[in-house]
Amino acid sequence: GGRRADRMEIARRTGTKRKNTGKKTKASFRREAKQAPLVHENIKKAIFVKGSKCSEDVSGAMHDLHALKKPHSVHYSKTGANQVHPFEDATTLEFLSSKSDASLFVVGSHSKKRPSNLVLGRMFDHHLLDMIELGFENFVPLEYFNIETSAIGNKPCFLFNGEEFETNEDLKKFANLVVDFFRGAVVTNINLMGLEHVIVCTAVQGRVFFRVYRIHLKKSGSKIPRVELEEMGPSLDLTLRRARHASQDLTKASLEVPKELKPKKIKNISKSTFGSRGKLHTGRQDFDTIATKKVKAFKKQKTSQQSEQ
Repeated sequence: GGRRADRMEIARRTGTKRKNTGKKTKASFRREAKQAPLVHENIKKAIFVKGSKCSEDVSGAMHDLHALKKPHSVHYSKTGANQVHPFEDATTLEFLSSKSDASLFVVGSHSKKRPSNLVLGRMFDHHLLDMIELGFENFVPLEYFNIETSAIGNKPCFLFNGEEFETNEDLKKFANLVVDFFRGAVVTNINLMGLEHVIVCTAVQGRVFFRVYRIHLKKSGSKIPRVELEEMGPSLDLTLRRARHASQDLTKASLEVPKELKPKKIKNISKSTFGSRGKLHTGRQDFDTIATKKVKAFKKQKTSQQSEQ
């Protein structure tokens, strides 16, 4: 320990640096293994980044969205000095995504041209995949409602009201992003008592009303409880501004299923809406050797030569 400290002190005084031999250390191997692709995808992490200028409403909205995403989110609150403009240059976001091993991001900013601005997007292999820009107004924070919030890490319900979610491509992308952001772990079963909040998005004439409600399960006299909703916050009135969709090739690559998860093909078995069907291959059959009921009418007649013998 002492010799190492002496060497470090000498290097600091003389300005010499340790030579890079190019060999990988155990720490670098562990870092690469941690960021390597997984067969079973973990819960997507999100980063929240402030732009060069942020208003009080933008900071509050990002703080509350970060609270909804916890514990799978990282809030970079000291990056305001950085010029983060996702639609012009995504280098900073890609670096922060790789640093935090995150595949989702939110960038908040405020300017005269685009006031109260939020950009939601996704990464694939720590490179920009797609994103959508939203303006908001009438922001009401979580603390205003003064009710008990849902437990951290709970899965929410989702409700998307309005025909525009089926006809407008940008709103389709927005709904897909919201689900991807807040759905948490992918599970096959869920406990009804674990559903504590619901995210409701209502599309009306190009605007989206984003609301979050607390779920209360009351006694109803039957097995199915009576459901009551109480607004929990945050509350935002959103307006679509810009969107950037992923290319077909990049979308195809991001949706590729690992070989380990693909169902193994069983020979001669095909599936349809009526279930599985199989094909049975048999050899050529000789009907003369099949043990069937003998009928005199079908017996071969003896030839004259056989009768003479």
